Amino acid sequence: MANELQGKRVAILAADGVEQVELTEPRKALEEAGAQVDLISLQPGEIQGVNHMNKGDSFPVDRVVSEAGAEEYDALVLPGGVANPDNLRMDVNAVAFVREFFEQGKPVGSICHGPWTLVEAGVVSGRTLTSYPSIKTDIRNAGGEWVDQEVVTDRGLVTSRNPGDLPAFNTKLIEEFAEGRHDAQAIATSMATQEPALVGPEDPVLEESLESFPASDSPSH
Repeated sequence: MANELQGKRVAILAADGVEQVELTEPRKALEEAGAQVDLISLQPGEIQGVNHMNKGDSFPVDRVVSEAGAEEYDALVLPGGVANPDNLRMDVNAVAFVREFFEQGKPVGSICHGPWTLVEAGVVSGRTLTSYPSIKTDIRNAGGEWVDQEVVTDRGLVTSRNPGDLPAFNTKLIEEFAEGRHDAQAIATSMATQEPALVGPEDPVLEESLESFPASDSPSH
């Protein structure tokens, strides 16, 4: 798989509280397949990773989302962790960035709690996907069909449940990202009645310590 993604540019969108292994393992797999990967976040500097309920490493941000556009990338990855997508879905630029990938028919991968941001962007209706089980009701309420499977693919959207699914998730990411753009017109039509729940600057942001947010379950070996 060394050159499957040669010439492809992939965005990983994440914020403080990202489940570390769900950031590092997909990034490693994509780069080994030849992709250029940028870590995009809400602010410049670094983001704080977590290992389950404990603080992990910090990761340097390549670009801020307010200055990035989906047209610059071939694919998107949304890692999990609880605080991470909760931070992202409160940011109007992050939500719009995610929605753009679907409007342009570009492949997206999301694992664990990552689909929370997909719900906020209004892109799960009519799709089959999986996630960490605690957010299955959010997905169903947004019009998606939730299933309990290791990895699910639906029109370029790849989803998995937790870090234990990473080997299957990474393999399917590379396959879908290599395939590239799907039928953007058909996808746009299916999204026509879905409105993103964009957050305005006047909305309060609940600030919690990272320790108060349990992240995804650790891999079971």
